[in-house]
Amino acid sequence: MGLLDFLNNEGEKKPAATTPAANSGTDFFGSNKPADGTATGGDSYTVVSGDTLSKIARNHYGDGAKWHQIYEANKATIGSDPDHIEVGQVLTLPSL
Repeated sequence: MGLLDFLNNEGEKKPAATTPAANSGTDFFGSNKPADGTATGGDSYTVVSGDTLSKIARNHYGDGAKWHQIYEANKATIGSDPDHIEVGQVLTLPSL
C-alpha cells in the first residue's frame, strides 16, 4: 500500500498481507527445522539457488563437513554426483 492509496482510503487500515512462507513452518532456508535448531529424522529441506550440500550441512548441523550424511540419505534424489543438486529438490535431513 503506497502513500496515495493510504490517503485515498482516508487512512483505512488493512491487515498486512502474509506470504505462504511466513505461515508454512519453514525457516529462511526452506527447512522444516524446529525452532530449537535441532535436526530430527523427519526434517526436510527444499534446495534454493546457490545451495550446496556443505552449505546445507553448515546451516543445519553447524558443520559443512557433514554433507556426506545428507548425500547418503538422498542418493535416490540427487543421483551419483553430490555436486549436482537442483533448485526445488526436497532433501531429507537425517538426525545425527
